[in-house]
Amino acid sequence: MTLKNVKPALNKIAKSLEEIQDAREFLLKNSREIIILCSRAIIAVHKGDLKVGKNYLKQAETLLKKYKKKATVELRRYLITPEQEFVEAACLIAIVEKKEIPLDKKLGVMPESYVLGLLDCIGELKRRVFDKIRIGEIDEATRVFDVMEDLYLDLYNFSMYDKVVKEARRKIDVNRILVEDVRSAITEEKRRTELIKTLQKLEK
Repeated sequence: MTLKNVKPALNKIAKSLEEIQDAREFLLKNSREIIILCSRAIIAVHKGDLKVGKNYLKQAETLLKKYKKKATVELRRYLITPEQEFVEAACLIAIVEKKEIPLDKKLGVMPESYVLGLLDCIGELKRRVFDKIRIGEIDEATRVFDVMEDLYLDLYNFSMYDKVVKEARRKIDVNRILVEDVRSAITEEKRRTELIKTLQKLEK
């Protein structure tokens, strides 16, 4: 019995694992930049600066494409979070611009990242609705709420895939509360608007 072939085999395995580990560290470290850029894009959109938001999103997309080349099958899971943030920002911008929500294939993301990103986008839509209510744009607030509710209903059944799509069930539970909160706010605002109109007619 001889072990002369074992050492070269182990050396080869060790080299392969070292490369995977280095790539993992690289992705973890550098993907944070994508997350930051997407966060800045969302903040810019809420501030009303779509041009700046889209610029940040474009930078994030460029980095995401670059880092995907470094992610082997074993390492793709480390891109879920940055992809998720990218989906959230991209879909928010599309909704604000009254465009179709981009599909996972167009965004070039994994299915899990797409679902989680859409779930996160619902929270940003709530903020958008309240911002519009605050400045009296009830029609736009209602439009955004309709999209928000449709998204929630379309994503509701994904709670059954919680073991595969991590955090899906928790996010769906949170979004149910968000949708109900926004529905109540819009209903109340519409009633208030109608009351004001009625009072104005009486004054005339």
